[in-house]
Amino acid sequence: MDTQTRHALKNDKFAQATASSVSWVSGHRSGVVRVVIAAVVLLALVIGAIVFYNVRSSAADSALGGALDVYDAALATPGAPAETGVYSTAADRSRAANKQFLQAAQQYSWLPEGKKAHYFAGITYEELGQTASAEAELKLAADSWDSNLANLAKVALASLYHQTARDSQAIDLYNQVIAKPSQTVSAGQAQLDLAALYAATGKQDQARALWAKVKDADKDGAAGSIATQKLNAKQ
Repeated sequence: MDTQTRHALKNDKFAQATASSVSWVSGHRSGVVRVVIAAVVLLALVIGAIVFYNVRSSAADSALGGALDVYDAALATPGAPAETGVYSTAADRSRAANKQFLQAAQQYSWLPEGKKAHYFAGITYEELGQTASAEAELKLAADSWDSNLANLAKVALASLYHQTARDSQAIDLYNQVIAKPSQTVSAGQAQLDLAALYAATGKQDQARALWAKVKDADKDGAAGSIATQKLNAKQ
């Protein structure tokens, strides 16, 4: 078969395939149009969702940052004239920050920044002596999928439980963190906190056992150094 004949056959097959495709599209025009429209709508929804998330995330970050700025604001020097953004007492500062943390938590509860706001709302409530409200906010933060935030909240909540004579609940939380530590709260840190609780409640043997464990596990670290000091002090 010569070259010219082969080209002719290829062109015929291409023409037949194209005609077949055009015929199929013509026969299924309405279905094809629906599929194309659905794809376009889906793409628009995805893009819209991404844009919406980014806008809300930026707003949440700004709200949390503003509340943290208040929480870190300076305290007035006794006898100094009043200044904007400077608080007379730590309680005044915590109260102002708490209000902003709560607002951020309520508006952006479904975002990571909202969970962080719940944590700081709990901390400021505790500083203000409002333990029930502090517990509620810290529980919300402790349920976060972010283990770094969840562990911080669990440790704060455990401390609150100890202060309110609920040591069994505090011990359970410390053990949860020990079992699943994070970058923000190491197993050694949680063990030291639990050992301090045991020591404060007269359970010296259990406290010493934990200090010894931390000392062996973290020989060159800060937690190991603290554990060694505790053990030496008790000898």
